[in-house]
Amino acid sequence: MKKQHILVPGPIKSSLISEYINNRSDDKSSGAHSIFLGQVRQDKINERSVEAIEYSAYEEMVEKEAKKIKDTILTSYGDVNDVVIIHSTGIVKSGELSLFVMVTAGHRDQAVKACRHAVEMIKENYPVWKKELFDDDSHRWKNH
Repeated sequence: MKKQHILVPGPIKSSLISEYINNRSDDKSSGAHSIFLGQVRQDKINERSVEAIEYSAYEEMVEKEAKKIKDTILTSYGDVNDVVIIHSTGIVKSGELSLFVMVTAGHRDQAVKACRHAVEMIKENYPVWKKELFDDDSHRWKNH
């Protein structure tokens, strides 16, 4: 299987998500997959609309943080078998996906709780920076 925490250029495509889901079908010990999909919103800020977000990341730091998140989830939730984190880099337009998290576990309760925990840790600590691009060609850096 592919790396479990990766950066992809541009929006996350449904074909990539399907690939990860299909790759888990041989795992007969897991009964649940909890998935979070983060989508770029077209927020209105001071009469301007967010048209896209430009994501930048320091890959080595992302790998370390993703490993720490995965290790925390696997240690905290004994029923969890796998954690996948995929984040976009570059420009992602409003309406497109920028984050995919999938937690696989024996049972749904652990999968759902662990997925939420992973997403919260990503929002707090992931070394990915966001520049909101507005419809008037202005921009601003956004904190998590």
